[in-house]
Amino acid sequence: MSAIRLVTPIPGPRSQQLAQRRAAALPRGIHLGTPMYVARAQGAVLEDVDGNRFLDFAGGIGCLNVGHNAPAVVAAIHEQVDRHMHTCFQVSPYESYVRLAERLNQLTPGNFPKKTILVNTGAEAIENAVKIARSHTGRPGVIAFEDAFHGRTMLALSLTSKTHPYKAGFEPFPGDVYRVPFAYCYRCSYSLKYPECGVYCAHHLEDTFKRVVAAESVAAVIAEPVLGEGGFVAPPPEFFRIVAEICRRHGILFIADEVQTGFGRTGALFACERYGIEPDLICTAKSLGGGLPIAAVTGRAEIMDAPGPGGLGGTFAGNPVACAAALAVLDTFDRDRLSERANAIGDRFSRRAREWQQAFPMIGDVRGLGAMQALELVRSRDTREPADEEVKQITRYCYEHGLIVINAGSYNNVIRLLVPLTIPDEQFEEGLDVLAAGLQAVLGAKESVVVGRS
Repeated sequence: MSAIRLVTPIPGPRSQQLAQRRAAALPRGIHLGTPMYVARAQGAVLEDVDGNRFLDFAGGIGCLNVGHNAPAVVAAIHEQVDRHMHTCFQVSPYESYVRLAERLNQLTPGNFPKKTILVNTGAEAIENAVKIARSHTGRPGVIAFEDAFHGRTMLALSLTSKTHPYKAGFEPFPGDVYRVPFAYCYRCSYSLKYPECGVYCAHHLEDTFKRVVAAESVAAVIAEPVLGEGGFVAPPPEFFRIVAEICRRHGILFIADEVQTGFGRTGALFACERYGIEPDLICTAKSLGGGLPIAAVTGRAEIMDAPGPGGLGGTFAGNPVACAAALAVLDTFDRDRLSERANAIGDRFSRRAREWQQAFPMIGDVRGLGAMQALELVRSRDTREPADEEVKQITRYCYEHGLIVINAGSYNNVIRLLVPLTIPDEQFEEGLDVLAAGLQAVLGAKESVVVGRS
C-alpha cells in the first residue's frame, strides 16, 4: 500500500486557512518550506490537517533519524512526564542528566576522559563550545570555514558563512572570527583538482597563521565534518586529519559540529569516526532528542573543566523529558543498528542518483556520506552556474505529489536527503520515484533513459 495519499490539491483548504492565520500572527522572517500544516506523523510519514499523507525526506531538518514518534522515545517521554517535567538541573538535579552525560562521554570519539554539558539547541552548544575553548586556552580567536552553518544566535551567526538569508542586516557580529575555504572539491576555491592538489586547502591553514591571524591568538578551529546547510559537502578522507594535526601543533582546539551529522546520519554514530579524528570538543543536537530539543557539548575532561562554577548552564538545559527521549534514542541505535541502515540508504540513493546524473546534464554533482546525500544542480556542467530556480521547482513538484524534500547550499541549488533511518525500503523507493518524476518534469531527459527504479 502506498504511503502517499493526496485527497486535496496542495495546500488543502484547512492548510490555506492556517496560512492566512500565520501571515497575520507570525513575522515574515520565519520561512516555510512547504504550505501544508501537519496534524500527525509516524515513522517517515506525515499527515496534514486536510488528510493528505506525505513521505518525509526532510526529517525535521535532520532531527528524526529514529523516525517520527518512535515508540521507544514516546514511551520514555510518557514515563518521565508522569514523574516530573522540570526542576532546573542547577537547582534540583536529577539522575537522567548524569546518565545521558555518561553515555555521551562513552560514545563520542576519543579514548580519553571526557565530560558533557547539556543545553537546548545546536546553536547553544556551539556558543558554549567556543566559551569553553576560550576559557581553556586564554585565546580569543576562532577559525571557521566557508559554507559553514553553525546557527542563528549572534556568535553562532558570526561563525556561519551564508549571507542571505542568515547574516545580512544583522550586523555587527562578535569579533575574532576568521574564515578559511572548506574542501569543497566541486567548487574548489583554488581551482585545483583532488587528489593532485595534495589537499592544498587543509595545508592552507598554516598560511592563515602568517597572513590573517597568529596561531597563538586562536583558541579553536570549528568545522562540520560534512557541511550541512552549505550543501552536504563531504571533504576528502585526509582533510580533517591534516587540519587536526595542524591544530595540535599550535595548541589550538578542534571543535566538531556534529549537530546535523551526528547519530547515525553518515553511517557511523558520529561522522568524525568516518574521518578517523578525535575532536577536543564535539557538539551534538538535532537527532539526539528524537524530536525534542536537547543538545550537548562533550569534550576532554580538562578542557570542559576550564570554566568555573556558574560559567555554564541554562534554565531549561538538559530538561528531564528531553533527557529521557535522548536515552531512548541511544538505546534504539544500539538495538536497531541504524548506522548500518544509513549506509544501506545511502547506497540505494547513490545508485539511483548516478542514473539520474547520466540522464540530466543539470545534475552536476552527486555526493554524500552514509544517508547524508545530495544532488547539486547547475545550468551548465562547464560553468557550474547554480540552478537554484530549478531546485525550487523540483521541491515544489515533490510536495505537490506527496514527498517532502528541502534544499541546501550557499547557492540554494542542492537537494538534500535527510530521510528517517527507520524508513522501510518500499517507502524509500516510493519517495525516490517521486523525486525522479520531479527531475523529469522540471529538467527533462534523454528519451532513451529511464529514470524510474533500476
